[in-house]
Amino acid sequence: MKYRFILEPYTTIKSRYTCPNCGKKTVFSRYIDTKKNTYMQDNVGRCNREIQCGYHYTPKQFFEDTNNLVEIEPTKKSRDLIYIPKRKSIIHTIPYRLLLKSMQSRYPNNFILFLENIFNPETTKELTEKYLIGTSKKWQGATIFWQMDAQRNIRSGKIMLYHPITGKRVKKPFPHISWVHKTLKIKDYHLKQCLFGEHLLKTNREKPIAIVESEKTAIISSVFLSKFIWMATGSLSNLNYKNTKVLKGRQVVLFPDLNGYEKWKEKISTLYPEVDYQISDLIEKKASKIQKEKGWDIADYLLDIRLVGSNIN
Repeated sequence: MKYRFILEPYTTIKSRYTCPNCGKKTVFSRYIDTKKNTYMQDNVGRCNREIQCGYHYTPKQFFEDTNNLVEIEPTKKSRDLIYIPKRKSIIHTIPYRLLLKSMQSRYPNNFILFLENIFNPETTKELTEKYLIGTSKKWQGATIFWQMDAQRNIRSGKIMLYHPITGKRVKKPFPHISWVHKTLKIKDYHLKQCLFGEHLLKTNREKPIAIVESEKTAIISSVFLSKFIWMATGSLSNLNYKNTKVLKGRQVVLFPDLNGYEKWKEKISTLYPEVDYQISDLIEKKASKIQKEKGWDIADYLLDIRLVGSNIN
């Protein structure tokens, strides 16, 4: 059976691209529309670093995110794909008691220790409660970033491990990243991610929203620039039409990591339209050459120069 959308077959190293998730070169296969003989959007494809990265953004997911349509298999009578309106999908959730248990845990939490090193215990406690920062036993010192949506449904929790002093992610001997529903071994769990920090939207309906990529960046930046409600996508693929619907009628400023400005700018046209989007080029203009080489984000920049909100335009 011939499919309309396929991953580009390997021919030479030039047929592999930079992964939009992990940033590695020559590891990303893009999807091709065989009917039109063109590529899909440049983030639609699969990284071949399945263990280290695992990024796979399919044409089906792309159409769901942008057009709210579902792709189905070609029929015997037609080899063309047929599109039908997407049915409302089931959203699985995690019991609230597990979130509370993780926040009351007495096990060490390296990320919270890092926050205490750069701020003070009172500020750290406020951040922990505000952003629902939990502790996991999966790895010693592991953190849970819970995803709670605007209706206070707990979609799941991302488990990550950080160094308690540097605040950097522990990536050796393997990337320490997992999910609560996987750790609990819940069968057939349908994870439908939302923006990290989405539960804060109803706390202040007038505040503008700032969106970054990592949960860590959102949490830290909220201390320096409290005029925003800080949220995170978790990955660039989660900055999409579906996840930005909840931002309808709000003012939103996107803060891409260094060297990510153009990609985020291109993304705006694929997002939910009834939102006032702006994109910040602050660190693109202000960062040094070394900072750009390291791929700093807004939190790295704010921590380095200890700016206050009134100095940021």
